[in-house]
Amino acid sequence: MEEVEQATREREAGEAPRATPATDSGAEDRAAVRPVGLGVVGWARWFWRTLTSMRTALILLFLFALGSIPGSIWPQRGVSDAKVAQYFDDSPQLAEWLDRFWLFDVFKAPWFAAIYLLLFLSLIGCVLPRTMTHLRELRRKPPTPPRNLARLPQHASFEAEGLTVEAVAKRLRRMRFRVTTGPDWVAAEKGYLRETGNLLFHVALLGLLIAVGAGALYGYRGNVLVVEGEGFANTVAAYDRYMPGQQVNAESLEPFSFTVKDFQASYIAKGERRGQPLDFQADLGVTDAPGAPERDFALKVNDPLDVNGTLTYLIDHGYAPTFKITDGKGQVAFDGPVPCLVVQPATFTSECVIKVPDAQPEQLGLLVAFLPTTVPMNDQWISVFPGAANPTAQVYGAFAGDLGLKNGRPQSVYELEPTSLKKMKPLVMKADPLAVGKKLDLPNGAGSIEFTGVKEWIALQITHDPGRLPAFVASALAVVGLVLSLTVRRRRVWVRIGSASSEGRREQDRGPVEVGGLTRTEGSDFSEEFAEIVSALNPGVKNDAR
Repeated sequence: MEEVEQATREREAGEAPRATPATDSGAEDRAAVRPVGLGVVGWARWFWRTLTSMRTALILLFLFALGSIPGSIWPQRGVSDAKVAQYFDDSPQLAEWLDRFWLFDVFKAPWFAAIYLLLFLSLIGCVLPRTMTHLRELRRKPPTPPRNLARLPQHASFEAEGLTVEAVAKRLRRMRFRVTTGPDWVAAEKGYLRETGNLLFHVALLGLLIAVGAGALYGYRGNVLVVEGEGFANTVAAYDRYMPGQQVNAESLEPFSFTVKDFQASYIAKGERRGQPLDFQADLGVTDAPGAPERDFALKVNDPLDVNGTLTYLIDHGYAPTFKITDGKGQVAFDGPVPCLVVQPATFTSECVIKVPDAQPEQLGLLVAFLPTTVPMNDQWISVFPGAANPTAQVYGAFAGDLGLKNGRPQSVYELEPTSLKKMKPLVMKADPLAVGKKLDLPNGAGSIEFTGVKEWIALQITHDPGRLPAFVASALAVVGLVLSLTVRRRRVWVRIGSASSEGRREQDRGPVEVGGLTRTEGSDFSEEFAEIVSALNPGVKNDAR
């Protein structure tokens, strides 16, 4: 301790510490084992090397694919909003936890964006250095042959009169080898497309990520429900739900419009598969731009409408029965179709909500069940087929009173607000089904409801994704690159003419020409191709390949 204190005092005084040899030796040992900190720059280099390693890129790619799986397991907002709402109704606690982890908005989740950006950076760090190395490799000539060709995995020797270096080089070039020559040797190599394919695969993945990002920034998506006989114009106000990219504004939308002239759904009528759908088709009258002539288009599930890169997909359908409602003063307060939500997909039994705020003396709210093919069963009425073979509308709830539309809060058109419903006066509870053309008179002079016909509605998703075509091209290039990297082998061949294979060794018993070869790809078999190469140089030769 006294020696340490003395050295400390001498160091503080600016003098060189005087220590015994034992003390000096101990200090040197402690200096040798003292760990050196990486520092900020060192940690940054370590992080960048780890991020840009191939192992990290593969892990991130796996996480990217794994993170996309919840988007197909759970319904997503913007695609299936009704199913998301139904999930919250059926399992509110589970839905709340899923929503905390963004599992109903997977592709907008912060954790998904983090994986996306890290994968993007990792691919850049992997691809650029390897590309530069590969470019240098392409310019480099095949290496000179080793001194002992007999030690190579593939080896053959033979005698050949008049075989020259130029003749060997010509034959190997004919087999698409890159060739370099020396005084008595020829070196050849091919299979560079393996690394080219590997790099193409990674560049294509990088391009795919860029295309997806460009589509998210400059694209938009929207959902809309349109009833037969009605139309749609591609404006922001016309969408039921509109989700633009960050760089999209109202002027970015393609100015097209269309009218749904007819919708037809066909089903299997007999057998075990009775009621299963066969085909769906919506006949549209499309106007590509203001003032352009109308054209007809048959919209199907896998055949979207394409207007200058904006695609319209048919994603759902249902029934929209038409009603005529007369209020207590004899005035027509409502006359038109009512889109209904399907509650039994097998038979397309649906539920409709009709709100009549213009009815006098009191507003009306009606709950109606729509049955496409109605049959009686045990004092009840049910639908047994999804097609509208015998359509009826059954009023199972009619109420009079304030609908609560003036309080400023938005309401769903597919339900009556529970708070308002408690304050309304019930008029009818579960009446008999109405056939088309039949009318139900409401009690207390509140009016009447007449079932006037059946229409159908279609749900459409309209998308504009400028990254769609680049993403397709990138995917195709990724497949090409993957095929090249898995099928092409990197291999080298050397031919020595008229010399021994190693120092101090006698000339080969089988002649002055030696051929050696190896493959730079692990696990690949080069023996058959090597035998073909030797045969091309001297037909009938015996091969010593091992």
